[in-house]
Amino acid sequence: MTAEGKPVPDILPDTREYWEAASRGELLVQTCCSCGSKQYFPRLLCHRCLSEDLGWTKSSGMGTVYSYTVIHQAAHQTFAPDVPYVYAIIELDEGVRMISNVVNTDVSKVHIGMKVKVFFHRLSDTISIPRFEPVQQADTE
Repeated sequence: MTAEGKPVPDILPDTREYWEAASRGELLVQTCCSCGSKQYFPRLLCHRCLSEDLGWTKSSGMGTVYSYTVIHQAAHQTFAPDVPYVYAIIELDEGVRMISNVVNTDVSKVHIGMKVKVFFHRLSDTISIPRFEPVQQADTE
């Protein structure tokens, strides 16, 4: 739990490298060394060929809002200060989709197809959560 009482992810052996990279401000995507398929979330086996030979690829951190919803009622009291907030499926430029939040913008401005970039919200000394914010014009030049 964080200081605000929010839950934090468990760091497991198969996700340790992912979370260590996140705490350094890097977004990793799991990559199958056998078939080249990329996947998110980290797993023990490749979702395409079932190989155990998995590695990591550094993501550019750039993506697009694939789908989203705006949360207006917190599921738990610790999230009440955050409402309304955007819960989104982000399609990374590497082709995988991940669930995260779109922040640093008015929730009414979020839309499908919106270009976003990752940044990391530090929850503790060991956990940083990837979140996304809109790409500004200067970011794409």
